[in-house]
Amino acid sequence: MSTREPSAGHGGESRGGAAAPRVRLVDVAREAGLSKTTVSAALNGTGRLSPAVREKAVETARRMGYRPNATARQLRAGRARLIGYVVGEFAGEPWTYLDSPYFARLTGATASAALRHGYALVMLPAGTLQREWADLPLEAVIVADPVADDPLVADLLAARIPVFSDASVAGRPGAHWVDLDTDAAVRECLEHLRAGGARRTALVLPDSSTRFHRQVLAAYRAWCAEHGAEERLTLVPEPGNGPVVRAVERALGRQPRPDGLFVVAEASPPLVMDAARRLGLTVPGDVRVVCVSEDESAAHADPPVTTLSLCPEELAEQGMALLVAALEGGVAPPRGRDGEGRAPEGPDGSGRGAEGPAPGGRGAGDTDGSGRGAEGRAPGGRGAGDTGGGGRGAEGGSSTPPGVLLTARLRVRASS
Repeated sequence: MSTREPSAGHGGESRGGAAAPRVRLVDVAREAGLSKTTVSAALNGTGRLSPAVREKAVETARRMGYRPNATARQLRAGRARLIGYVVGEFAGEPWTYLDSPYFARLTGATASAALRHGYALVMLPAGTLQREWADLPLEAVIVADPVADDPLVADLLAARIPVFSDASVAGRPGAHWVDLDTDAAVRECLEHLRAGGARRTALVLPDSSTRFHRQVLAAYRAWCAEHGAEERLTLVPEPGNGPVVRAVERALGRQPRPDGLFVVAEASPPLVMDAARRLGLTVPGDVRVVCVSEDESAAHADPPVTTLSLCPEELAEQGMALLVAALEGGVAPPRGRDGEGRAPEGPDGSGRGAEGPAPGGRGAGDTDGSGRGAEGRAPGGRGAGDTGGGGRGAEGGSSTPPGVLLTARLRVRASS
């Protein structure tokens, strides 16, 4: 009985278990009955080709499993088009930032935005050491929320690798940033609570040295001084639902009891509500609550929790555009009338955040459309920028694009 050995097909199937040969551009051209130049133009979206010819080339390449030789492209271009990504705030627990709804959404949106610009994101562990990235052909590294005097930033800049971060790197050669008006964000939330009747607002904040958290605390203390209110600060020693909920219980258990609660440390909003109930408190009857959160469960709590959304998807898009502009020739981002970075428009085209009714008074997102939303944090970090809330960043030259302030949204979902 005779046997027949299977032959390798156009897709490069292996023969007898051997490694499959790589499908070349010339193979695709031969199969499609087109020239190599035509196929190349079709796959690169260039050339003056008819839709039918372009579709035939693309479909043939897809069916055969063709993919460009990345190594050859890198050699021709002299670039690897890789961008590193690390979250400095979680240096003690390298990969746990993916458990955070905010950082999970920011990371995914940043990776997606990078890919659309022709770059790939390389995930690095927080607290990464030089030996872990020194041999990688990185175009730049995004350092989200670096801690104070983060050695990683200094090491990257010393290695002549551009850094994209928050305003803590402003003015350093090779560094670029996107930031926010933390003062406006904090005041927006505190005024919302005050408009609802809260006069003793407690702040639950991570015990962190990032610029964002230091600016939140400074803004809170300034607001308390201006309103003659007692500071009620509870620090959370580590990230996670458990530590934050225990901190919320400590904050609400202090006397005189707070009647407002501003939870900046990230936790599941329904768990924050449960903590209040365990202490015999009702929301919003006994205590009004605002959480800084991207957790969609906030809308399903009972009652739904008022949250400050920091718009990670929008921020990733704007931040990546700024970084790519810096990498590809120092092209400046869209500029406002004053020549500085311009905040993107809100859903209504006004540059404001999303709007909704603020029970008991009008705060961010008022129904008359007069109030600007609080400023949001960006892919590079969350520190304070222009405190005027006008969406301005620091002025920069053509090779160092200015920082940009982006608008976040206080989502008033309930009478809390």
